[in-house]
Amino acid sequence: MTRRVLPYRVPSDDVVTAEPWRLVVEDGEVALPEALPDWDYQMDLRIRRSVHVDADRARRQCGLATDSPLLVSTVWIATGSNLSGPAQHVRLTDAGIVTAEFDVLLRGADLGGLLFLDTALILAERRFEASPSTPRRAGSVLWSDRAELRLQGDAPQFPMAVIDFARTSFPDGAAWHLQISGGMEHATMGALLLLVNEQNAITTAAFRNAAKPRPVDRIVLSAVYADVARTMIEHALGHDDFGEDADFPDGSLGATLLSLFEQLFPGQSITDVRLRRRQSPALFASDLQAAVRIFEVS
Repeated sequence: MTRRVLPYRVPSDDVVTAEPWRLVVEDGEVALPEALPDWDYQMDLRIRRSVHVDADRARRQCGLATDSPLLVSTVWIATGSNLSGPAQHVRLTDAGIVTAEFDVLLRGADLGGLLFLDTALILAERRFEASPSTPRRAGSVLWSDRAELRLQGDAPQFPMAVIDFARTSFPDGAAWHLQISGGMEHATMGALLLLVNEQNAITTAAFRNAAKPRPVDRIVLSAVYADVARTMIEHALGHDDFGEDADFPDGSLGATLLSLFEQLFPGQSITDVRLRRRQSPALFASDLQAAVRIFEVS
């Protein structure tokens, strides 16, 4: 096992007692699982944990002054969206054993793939009078740990946002818009974004009720899925490098589009479907409508 050697003194591991992360659910709290199989981008995550720090021992073992401010900080990293950010930080100025309470809300639209939660005890401010072996720079890591949560599910795995189309270049009367950017090699999570017009009450309600949809919500979501699938397939067929022999990286837009094509047109070649779209766009539209099984609600 490898161990990272830092150019300054760090305290022993037992100066920090970090309780496991807990996931907040409707009925209370549960231990953070290894995976959430039913997760989708409409599901925000609220997580909590307590971290107990023996501040006196931490400072003493690092050679820091008794008034050196410390910080317990948590950051999140989502591999699916390629996004990361600070979750919460707690400044420690007291002596003795100090408890840092974390209560973090993460937006589902920012997540995806593997979610990493990194917690660290760090030096809060630069210490100019410190000796060479003592942590001096603000942000010097004295202790850290990492928790991991796999986010997966059957829902469309790309981010979405609810916005007012009147403030954009999109038509005010449109209910949604799938935005596709970047090339086939770009990460799917950064290339796709489903925008929903907040002024369209029926559509926004359908997404809000996606976990427990009403009959009308199922119809709306089916229409959205069909339109999104059509947009993605047409985008793919419009690229000459989209073909059976293409080798797209895992997690890339090209790989996602290829997977969708194989799901909707099993046993059919990309060349044949592309030709049918060019020669008979109306028939192609009907083929795609049948493939997505529009309005077949269970």
